[in-house]
Amino acid sequence: MSLRDFGRRELTLLRLYIDCQLAMSPQDFYAKYNVSHSTIAKIAGCSVPTVDRWFSTGRSRRAPSPIHLRRLAEMDILLESFEQIPAPLRQRLCPPQHLDNQNLSP
Repeated sequence: MSLRDFGRRELTLLRLYIDCQLAMSPQDFYAKYNVSHSTIAKIAGCSVPTVDRWFSTGRSRRAPSPIHLRRLAEMDILLESFEQIPAPLRQRLCPPQHLDNQNLSP
């Protein structure tokens, strides 16, 4: 693989990506979809006890990291708009073989 410098287009897209504040709180995701903490954990890529701490109150409460908020927002976009995404881009975003190999039960 050869390395190359980014051109103007790539630098513009990189800035757009870096500055994008795409985020959805676990509480908002739960309110919208009424899914289990286990499902939220699978989407966010963390453990169920971590999600439990996001929903807890008091000293055990923890805030989700930006990557967890982004993953929940991305899933929200997929749930709302997947069929509107052109098929070639949909296949790049979510290759069929990945869907077959995942245990997505709640």
